[in-house]
Order: sequence, then structure tokens, then C-alpha cells
Amino acid sequence: MQRRTLLQGLAAVLAAPLLPACARDDRPPRLASTGGAGNIAAAGTQATAAGRGAIVPLDKPASEWKALLSPAAYAVLFEEDTERAGSSPLNAQKRPGTYICAACFLPLFDAAHKFESGTGWPSFTRPIDPRHVGTKRDFKLILPRTEYHCARCGGHQGHIFNDGPRPRGERWCNNGVALNFVPEGDALPALRS
Repeated sequence: MQRRTLLQGLAAVLAAPLLPACARDDRPPRLASTGGAGNIAAAGTQATAAGRGAIVPLDKPASEWKALLSPAAYAVLFEEDTERAGSSPLNAQKRPGTYICAACFLPLFDAAHKFESGTGWPSFTRPIDPRHVGTKRDFKLILPRTEYHCARCGGHQGHIFNDGPRPRGERWCNNGVALNFVPEGDALPALRS
């Protein structure tokens, strides 16, 4: 019994430093200028469901996505895996253009909003259109984070953090394998159905 008490006490001591971090404000980051749309989660889901230009979610079985994507892209997009930092050639991509979802080809980011975050993953200050992304809370690393995904196919893209450059202060940290780059001047591919 003394061993169990010792182990429980040790666990409590080790967990104690995590309590203040878990208690801090865990609201999702706020969009800087969305015309009052509120937080990122609201902008991604409310705008998607409302009015003209609404994104209609795809209803495609996992087996079909698996046949279209590389194993690495499928793991990130539909199993919420994370690629190794620094492994994406998109980190070095500096040309103007559009970053599209690697699964369904929905445009997600404009290269004008890409910046070097030093994290090893392509990072952006904002999406091309808030209706093109959806968000949810993610507790996989214990502390809450805001995960974002393609509003059309549901493919996991990355996470949003509040440590980006001014004026917005947002860092949309993306898995490179979840994106395709289309250089400016090239036609965007037709959306996959």
C-alpha cells in the first residue's frame, strides 16, 4: 500500500505544474478583421453555412481518398497525423500563387500571406477565405489548441496560434503535405468531387 501512495503522490507532484497552464484562457484565436465575425471557429463554421458562396462538404468514403493521395498525405489529412518539421518543400516556396487543399483542391491560402515562422512548417497569417476552413478544439498535446481543416473535404491542415506577425497576430501552421502549390498565372485545378 505504501508503494501505491508513493506513486499517487509522485503523480500529483508531477501534474501540479500543468494545472496553471490548463487553467489559462483557452479561447480560440480571434480574427483581426472579419467584419465582426468573432473568433476563428465562428468565422469558419458560420460563414460556411451561410448564404452565397457557401462551401458544400463532400461525402467521400475514406477508401476513395486513400486511392487519390500518397500515404503521407492521407495520414495527415484524414488521420490527423503531423509531418516532420522541415520536411516540406513548400517551406522554401517563395513564388506568388495559391496553396490549395491536397485532397479536394479547394483554395486555402494566398502566397502573399505566407511568412517564415521558423517552425519548419509552412505558415500563413490568414486563409484565402474564412469560409474555406473549419476549426475545432484539439487536446492531443494536453493543452488546448485550435485545429483547422478544409471546409470542403474535412482534411486536417494544421493548427492556429496567436504568435504570428502584426497586425493580425495569427500563425496558421500548416502541414506541407496537406497542400499543393499553384503558381500565379497557372489555372487552378477543378475541384475534386
